[in-house]
Amino acid sequence: MNRILLNCDMGEGFGAWRMGDDELAMPLIDQANLACGFHAGDPLIMARCVELAVAHGVSIGAHPSYPDLQGFGRRHLQCSPEEVRALVLYQVGALDAFCRAAGCQLAYVKPHGALYNDLVRDDALLMAVLDACASYRKGLPLMVLALADNDRELHLADEADVPLMFEAFADRAYLSDGQLAPRRLSAAVHQDPERILAQALAIASGEPFADIDGKPLRLRADSLCVHGDNSESLAVLRRLRARLDAL
Repeated sequence: MNRILLNCDMGEGFGAWRMGDDELAMPLIDQANLACGFHAGDPLIMARCVELAVAHGVSIGAHPSYPDLQGFGRRHLQCSPEEVRALVLYQVGALDAFCRAAGCQLAYVKPHGALYNDLVRDDALLMAVLDACASYRKGLPLMVLALADNDRELHLADEADVPLMFEAFADRAYLSDGQLAPRRLSAAVHQDPERILAQALAIASGEPFADIDGKPLRLRADSLCVHGDNSESLAVLRRLRARLDAL
């Protein structure tokens, strides 16, 4: 079994507004998904998060979204594939400027929120994001949702010559096919620290865990996400890091 990585969405503030505790989380993770200004993040926050990641030896990923600051990138916008390609390139380039200035390289791209979820259902949008990655730098990986069946994503990524990283979530409820339960459902985000820890360890070990209906679901993932804006997730992050390192 390959060691699963631990990632966190970070830099999700704007101006005087802050979300999450990046200083607490950064030493405990392997990958930092940094907001690029469209759903959160501003130039100073981006610069500081890159410096923090470099200081702790954490891999940096761009976390682009639909242009939706007010809705935190969680609203589904009617953007064309051409627009999506352009907005991803714009955000990746912005974050990569801070990486270059700090003497490091952007490691991957992970779309945020509604854009991330739309890629599961829309081939044209997924191809647009894959093309943005391929156009920006050959070999730049795209992080996508680990589903019960990822043959579609693997086929389209192979056509675009883009490597994929598959991601699962410690603190989100799942539908039976491996899609995330919509946030409008009351049980979509786990609040019990013990359940978050148990689900994370099951995914990391390749074992089944319960979907939102209580049925067994098994996912194959390269990286495990703990949301920085979920206080209960951060409460178990140190325990999770220790348990993952012991696997």
